[in-house]
Amino acid sequence: MTRTASRVQEVCALLADGRTVRLRPARPEDRGQVLRLYEEMSVDNLRSRFFAVSTRSGEQAADRLCAPAGPGHRTLVAVHGDRLVGVAEYETADDPTCAEIALAVADDFHHRGVGTLLLEHLVHTARENGIAVFTADVLADNHLIHQVFADLGLRVTRQFDGTTVRGVIRLAPDERYLTAVDVRARTSGIASMQPLLRPHSVAVIGAGTRPGSVGRAVLHNLREAHFAGRLHAVNPHAHAVWRVPAYPSVADLPHPPDLAVIAIPAAAVPEAAAQCGRAGVRALVVVTSGLDAGQSAALTAACRRWDMRMVGPNCLGIANTEEPVRMDATFAATKPLPGTAGVAVQSGGVGIALLDGLSRLGIGISSFVSLGDKRDVSSNDLLQWWECDGRTNLALLHLESFGNPRAFSRTARRVARGMPLLTVDAGRSEAGRRAAASHTAAAATPTMTRGALFSQAGITATRTLGELLDTAALLHSQPLPSGGRVAVVSNAAGAGVLAADACADAGLTVPELPPGLVGELLALLPGGAGAGNPVDTTPAVSARELSGCVDRLAESGAVDGVLVALVPTAPATAVGTDLVTALTTRAPAARSGRPVVAVRLDQAERVRLLPAEDGRTVPSYGEPQSAARALRHAAERARWLARPQGSVVEPAGVDSAGARAMVEAFLAEEPAGGWLDARATDQFLAHYGIPRPPQACAATEQEAVDAAARLAGPGGGVVLKAQGPGLVHKSERGAVLLDLRGEQQVRAAYRDLTARLGAAMSEVLVQSMAARGTEWLAGVVQDAVFGALVLFGLGGTTSELLADHAARLAPLTDTDIRELLTAPRCTALLYGHRGGGPADTGALEDLLARLSLMADDLPELAEAECNPVVAGPDRISAVDARVRLLPRRAPDPYLRRLP
Repeated sequence: MTRTASRVQEVCALLADGRTVRLRPARPEDRGQVLRLYEEMSVDNLRSRFFAVSTRSGEQAADRLCAPAGPGHRTLVAVHGDRLVGVAEYETADDPTCAEIALAVADDFHHRGVGTLLLEHLVHTARENGIAVFTADVLADNHLIHQVFADLGLRVTRQFDGTTVRGVIRLAPDERYLTAVDVRARTSGIASMQPLLRPHSVAVIGAGTRPGSVGRAVLHNLREAHFAGRLHAVNPHAHAVWRVPAYPSVADLPHPPDLAVIAIPAAAVPEAAAQCGRAGVRALVVVTSGLDAGQSAALTAACRRWDMRMVGPNCLGIANTEEPVRMDATFAATKPLPGTAGVAVQSGGVGIALLDGLSRLGIGISSFVSLGDKRDVSSNDLLQWWECDGRTNLALLHLESFGNPRAFSRTARRVARGMPLLTVDAGRSEAGRRAAASHTAAAATPTMTRGALFSQAGITATRTLGELLDTAALLHSQPLPSGGRVAVVSNAAGAGVLAADACADAGLTVPELPPGLVGELLALLPGGAGAGNPVDTTPAVSARELSGCVDRLAESGAVDGVLVALVPTAPATAVGTDLVTALTTRAPAARSGRPVVAVRLDQAERVRLLPAEDGRTVPSYGEPQSAARALRHAAERARWLARPQGSVVEPAGVDSAGARAMVEAFLAEEPAGGWLDARATDQFLAHYGIPRPPQACAATEQEAVDAAARLAGPGGGVVLKAQGPGLVHKSERGAVLLDLRGEQQVRAAYRDLTARLGAAMSEVLVQSMAARGTEWLAGVVQDAVFGALVLFGLGGTTSELLADHAARLAPLTDTDIRELLTAPRCTALLYGHRGGGPADTGALEDLLARLSLMADDLPELAEAECNPVVAGPDRISAVDARVRLLPRRAPDPYLRRLP
């Protein structure tokens, strides 16, 4: 199979120590630097590289490495600053799928991950060019390179031959390889973030003497937080700001700071960043807004050139409350409360709201980062930091964009196992794809796509900031429910009804309680109480009685959580206060492992955390809807944690190479891309084993008659479908005629289609009538940002109208497939709803797995739709299908590189 040589552009990536290198193809002008790399090598390293010590070996290698790349030869170099510090190459011989590799790293850059990083990118380039195996001859005592190969994560076999070892590396990535890449990414990412979030010294560039200036506010907050390290101001017009020494420039500082906060006009930012880099600054926070594209590019280039990580520009700043750092490098008016919640936001206003809300609740923050325009540091970096910082146990995210959703999803899935991740699903009102060419593309709205990401990654997505804080309060303070069954307890019947309705609206259940439990509760409560759920304790209930009732419900196993709705009664007494105290004194959830939440209809705040005697807290809400939604989110998190993590399904009988060849041949003839015709669609789907009905294409009336005679189904009927470039939605054009029996009906149907559609019809597709069954839609659409999305839901002519579909991001695990199959509202139809026949769910699962693999294999697959898929009790068939290809390549989402 011939592949087009990929164009490898320069990328930046992090080393194990957090420094930045640039990776790019070698150029002829690199020869001098490559030769210098070998000239400066120790004798031992030269021997390891060339099996001998010879200056001629280095010259020959430099000549070969810097020659123009050919079909079977690629060389990548790693550059740190202006210095070339590593080189890796591959070259094929007789077998174009197998290449010999060589690797060299500067002596003083050993053990920093240069070689592994070069190999990762070389593997990516090789795979894009059809290479499946790397080989390397290595001295047996070259333990360093043996360790590099072993740590890579790919399957390596070794063949010993005296003093040398021949290593064979299979390039097919698997979960082991991706996990190894994850570990390296986390190690390098955390190392690079140390100067940013745990700096020993900070300089504020633009800390002015004028009240109200942003830089002055940042410096003030750093002082007020009692930052533990050295603090400096950079201001050429002052000797001190807020009693902090000021210097004319970064170069004049007595020591290079770890972190510089830049708060100066946009035009001056790129040069200030370059000055910081030259002075040895390791991290930047750029709060300045209004940078144009050129200024932003120059700012980012300075960070890459001088090993600096950057937050911003256009951000509120950052904070880390851990001891002994105590850093508040924001210009927020409120001092963040130390705590355990990690916060990352793109909007400064949202950040201020979350800081205030978490402080008011008493949760506080461990670290806060306002990402702003997200030119460098992203949510992925923060997730990795919180995973390992030893303090954070709750993460709150507000993201307006996703730079690498698949990498984010993979990181989030891992981190969410250890702590709740919450987000606001912002941007739900964005218009969907207005130019969607198929039902599948029309169904794949931005809201559905984001929902798929959040659902698979275990992220709790709320609709508002208030709901985010409501849920954070519960997840911070209470155990997770094991399900969605809720007992409602109230001292006023009306409040209990409101709470029960709120639970039902949120998707929770308020079940009838077992008779034995009802009797126990009635024995605990005052006369006149009811225990049917809602439990009406009556206004006469005492604190002891209420506490005993809640305690018994939480421990009974009949429900998964308890919602206690209280209203103030008995104006001459403090009954309401006593009842709340009863909840926080006995803390039943501490013993039962089930959450207990309060609703106090007279509470002014939306949510509060009430301290309990054992050090725990109980969330108290001002309205039952807030409590119910928080309980639902907690139940969904528990369900996600309990589900199997799953593994990616690899269906049998797939010919990916044949499909790839078809795609390349089609795009060679149609460079702009387009829809496959009926014949090509059937052939393409056959490569992935997608079940289709017997069918044939006919260009004339007689061919249609002959095909119908061959294909007539058990009942004798066939279907005629007009084919043509513009006939995508055939039903809307009347281009599908069903259940045609006999020659005369087929002839009449063909003539009818010809008369009505004219030149729009190039031929007809003749199909056997499908057996009876329910109609479904299954398809793939490539999202420009999120990648391949697999959809499933109600199909047929009303598919888009009813819009009952669900989606998951490819590649799908077996767990994803099962969830996708049962996610639409109409799922009951799969199992014989109201006398209907059940569908072959195993075959539908297999279909989704095949579509997932197809989407993951082929980034050129813009859309693939099977609609309807007729599902009977023992088989399924994709009765109609369409496929659209576009000339594009998808970047490897797991390849380590900086934005």
